[in-house]
Amino acid sequence: MSPIYSQISSNRRRTVILITVFVLVIGLIGWVYGEYSGAGPNAVGFAVGISIIMALFSYYAGDKIALLAAGARGPLKKTDAPELFRLLENLAIASGVPAPKLYLIPDGAINAFATGRDPAHASVAVTAGAVQKLEKTELEGVLAHELSHVKNYDIRYMLLVAVLVGAIVLLADWLRNAFFWGGGKRREERDSGGGLIVLIGLLIAILAPLLAQLIKMAVSRQREYLADASGALLTRYPEGLASALEKISRDTDPLDRANEATAHLYFSNPFGNVSSAVVRLFSTHPPVEERVKRLRTMAV
Repeated sequence: MSPIYSQISSNRRRTVILITVFVLVIGLIGWVYGEYSGAGPNAVGFAVGISIIMALFSYYAGDKIALLAAGARGPLKKTDAPELFRLLENLAIASGVPAPKLYLIPDGAINAFATGRDPAHASVAVTAGAVQKLEKTELEGVLAHELSHVKNYDIRYMLLVAVLVGAIVLLADWLRNAFFWGGGKRREERDSGGGLIVLIGLLIAILAPLLAQLIKMAVSRQREYLADASGALLTRYPEGLASALEKISRDTDPLDRANEATAHLYFSNPFGNVSSAVVRLFSTHPPVEERVKRLRTMAV
């Protein structure tokens, strides 16, 4: 098995483990609330139930929400953007996946993203700025990168992980409110051991959302490296993708409809390249300089 396919398989296994961890954390939040409030196992079932409903909603409708949030228009017809269609279809044939639906984001920034639950239900959205400002080989590199997300099933996992992070944030906020506004067991029951439950619960309520966000960012960054490598192998021209990244880093047009919920889906950080080490820790994307360096190493 080639290194790239070994990495894909490993990536999928790690993602399954991560989703399992997310569900366990959600269950733990439910257990703490159940112990504090007297609701017992019902609270665990309620918390896990919320996460399952959110995950199912994301699985079947998350792509539509992401496209709507980006202001994407489409799906486009071949006559709307023949050159863009031709590039995407050729890459899809070369990678052995169905050609995704194509959308255009009317924004001057250079960016793109892929979304959907699997290769048969995938969409790729490209900004008008990318079409206008990138050379053909650069645009091909960006499309190959996004198509790699489709083929590697990153589109499914990142939608699910994003929703599970949202579920943890929602439930942790619910738990904090329960502690601050009361509603727990009788005082004598809390005093006899509930203090420890409250302490554990507060730590979970404060730390779980932060750790969940950090995990989401770390997964997203690793997937960007993998999609860069897969995209470069698909086009057999790493320099095209590297050049596109450099051009994006110099571009001054902001992405008007960027938001934290969908930032991890984009080809490049929609909030711009970051230099601070602390900011990079919370960034959804690896530094452009490191991505370019790895791509040019592949070209040697």
